[in-house]
Amino acid sequence: MSSGETSSIIKPQLQLVAWEVTRSCNLSCAHCRASSNSGHYEGELDTRDCYGIIDQIIEVGKPVLILTGGEPLIREDIFSIAAYAAHVGLRVVMGSNGTLITPGIAAKLKDVPLSRVSVSLDFPTAELQDRFRGQPGAYKAALAGIENLRNAGIEVQVNCTLTKLNIAYLDDLIKLALSAGAVAFHPFFLVPTGRGRGLDQVELSAVEYEQALNWIYDKQLELGSSIFFKPTDAPHYLRVMKQRQKQEGKAASPQTTVPGRHGGMQTISRGCLAGTGFCFISHVGKVQGCGYLEVEAGDLRKQPFAHVWADSPLFTRLRDLANLKGKCGACEYKLLCGGCRARAFETSGDYLAAEPYCLHQPAIRHGDLLNA
Repeated sequence: MSSGETSSIIKPQLQLVAWEVTRSCNLSCAHCRASSNSGHYEGELDTRDCYGIIDQIIEVGKPVLILTGGEPLIREDIFSIAAYAAHVGLRVVMGSNGTLITPGIAAKLKDVPLSRVSVSLDFPTAELQDRFRGQPGAYKAALAGIENLRNAGIEVQVNCTLTKLNIAYLDDLIKLALSAGAVAFHPFFLVPTGRGRGLDQVELSAVEYEQALNWIYDKQLELGSSIFFKPTDAPHYLRVMKQRQKQEGKAASPQTTVPGRHGGMQTISRGCLAGTGFCFISHVGKVQGCGYLEVEAGDLRKQPFAHVWADSPLFTRLRDLANLKGKCGACEYKLLCGGCRARAFETSGDYLAAEPYCLHQPAIRHGDLLNA
């Protein structure tokens, strides 16, 4: 095996697990990857099942555990599940729409202890946010939830999903996040799954993606350590960073970290982490590369987590960059970026195909043609 072939294999290191502890939700958001609603979902994992999965995860490592949904706070046992995960040594965070976080709920989350909660704000005004989230009062309730979290001493991260509907409000959203006391801002670049498929007409173009990623890079330089930006579902941000650093004569680094007390949460290390540093667990125990990549890697009701993580055919293929096709396979940035496998799957039916929303044209070298 040549040195080039050896270097194409990414050694897995479990860093993050996102767990859809329920698919139920009190909102009906336009972009929801799971098409969640307030109804009951058959077959959801019970409390004992959840404890067992946590035990299996720590056999593999101690990743950051992201409890998400749906809306995780709908589960009555969510505090017990979160506390059990924290007790065995996992860093536990939560993704929420924020609308159910009263002062009492925030105090319970602090007692877990939960170290961070992300709250989604896609528009800087009540009218637009409420319409997008499918419920009057959602904006006001989310801001109240953020305030309650901060008063309880829990870090807040603001998420938003970028489309043509709100890209013009990006600067206002960042100002809102800063005024709300958020330590991080994660702009998600739409992957059209679930109800999000209905937003296909307002997806950003490849040109708009590139412009937004460069704007975010500049904004991070401007704001420094006051807030941390982590574009999500946009693995080519790593390529943009490296290109910009080269243009500016800076020492190019594949990793950017904002120092502080955030326990590794303020880090960008690689683009697509599906199957290499990240995986997703569904409400019924199915494992995927991420929540948007609707290809099953395993079923935790039938297989132990360690087996799925180590030996899943899906993950094995994703870890070998020689499997990437088209321009992603030939790209000089594929170790840093890798392209969004979920977006490739949604647009082509092949999760190893080229990232469809990347403008970069790689300089194809001899030997890379076999991957093209």
